[in-house]
Amino acid sequence: MANFNKVILAGNLTRDPEMRYTPKGTAVTKIGMAINRTWKSETGETKEEVTFVDVEAWGRQGEVIAQYMKKGRPFLVEGRLKLDQWEDKNTKQKQSKLKVVLESFSFIDSNRGDGGGAPSEAPRSARPAAAPAAASAEAPEAEAAAPEEDDVPF
Repeated sequence: MANFNKVILAGNLTRDPEMRYTPKGTAVTKIGMAINRTWKSETGETKEEVTFVDVEAWGRQGEVIAQYMKKGRPFLVEGRLKLDQWEDKNTKQKQSKLKVVLESFSFIDSNRGDGGGAPSEAPRSARPAAAPAAASAEAPEAEAAAPEEDDVPF
């Protein structure tokens, strides 16, 4: 039987990224995301639910996320689900938590650094579906050179 584990999420960061390094020097960045869902009930009432997801980014991608992202910023993540299991030290009960291990990502807006500046006319979320998969943390500046953003002054 074939197996497939892929997650694509777009939402907002719930906190600033937390970056740490392993003893071997590999960066690990943890972020929290809130993904909103809005719908109309049978009575026509607008309802909303929020799903909170923890995401873990390793290596250079984690460093780039920690450098450019802040709480509240929109973000697109592609990754895989991972179940962490452990035994609570105090109660000795088994605990588990489902998280996303980031494989690739895309900045959805063009606000970088201190959060200043206006969003671009064509938000990154409006790009073709293949764009997020091609996005890489290696050079976020390369995204600014895309043809539809030639008039952006950075």
